[in-house]
Amino acid sequence: MLNKSHVYAGCLGSLLWLAGSGPAVADHWWPNWGPAVAETAVNTLSSEGCPIETADGLSLIIASNRDGQLDLWAADRDTIRAPWQAPRKLEAPANSDSNDFCPFPVWGRALLFVSERADGTGCGVTGGDIYYTRQSPAGGWAEPVNLGCAPDGPNTPGPERSPSIVETWYGTFLFYSTNGGSGDNDIYVSRLGRDGFGPGHVVSSLSSEFEDFMPNIRPRERGGFEIVFNSNRPSWGPHAESAMGGQDVYTSTALFLTGHWSSPVNLGPNVNTSGNETRATLSGDGKRLHFGRDGDIYVSER
Repeated sequence: MLNKSHVYAGCLGSLLWLAGSGPAVADHWWPNWGPAVAETAVNTLSSEGCPIETADGLSLIIASNRDGQLDLWAADRDTIRAPWQAPRKLEAPANSDSNDFCPFPVWGRALLFVSERADGTGCGVTGGDIYYTRQSPAGGWAEPVNLGCAPDGPNTPGPERSPSIVETWYGTFLFYSTNGGSGDNDIYVSRLGRDGFGPGHVVSSLSSEFEDFMPNIRPRERGGFEIVFNSNRPSWGPHAESAMGGQDVYTSTALFLTGHWSSPVNLGPNVNTSGNETRATLSGDGKRLHFGRDGDIYVSER
């Protein structure tokens, strides 16, 4: 099981990555996203998804089955406004002969991701568990470590998706989704302890009786936190007309990670369609939203 000494420095770096570098000039949190555009430089006739930017915004890590099974790939660019270059496949053992997907850059060259690899540490028969690996200065990846099975870790017999770490002054937290082995998928959170991340519990204010998947969290510049995730729940209240069908991207905010989250808001027709929008992630500065839609990767800006 991954222990605190393995990830503490990475968790500290994740806070810096999520918050962005340099002084904030605006609090980018309101869900007024512009029309989504396909990321043609990283999309192929195969399926691409699970997009997420690195700390500096100059790399986009994705999952793609262009080589047969899902693997982790990374596309680079010279500046934020430059086009993405052709993606490169991450070397083994970050990738395996099984499906590897849902990456989350933790600190520098470290990654959390989901894998279905048959290494004897898995917590269930299908779906995948959350793993951690780090790249050395020479470029090689360390053998990925399973974060542990409940009750000794966050992984369950069910499929885990989209690990997202945030460090605060009151603790370090891992958000992810799972069905725990049965039932519908919900948003879960696990807290880092002395021996690593413990078992997760459902975040009730973000979860419903519908399928709620793939959270990603960003600290807001003026305090509090912003989350995006995908769900097939119907919208309600003033946003009742917003649900587009299938999986849509929703957002919510909270002052404290351990507190109550606001009622999730559907991001509307600029982002969501009658197809499936999945695994949305926020850039560190909060200006870009990357997500998958029916096998391609899209980006929206605000």
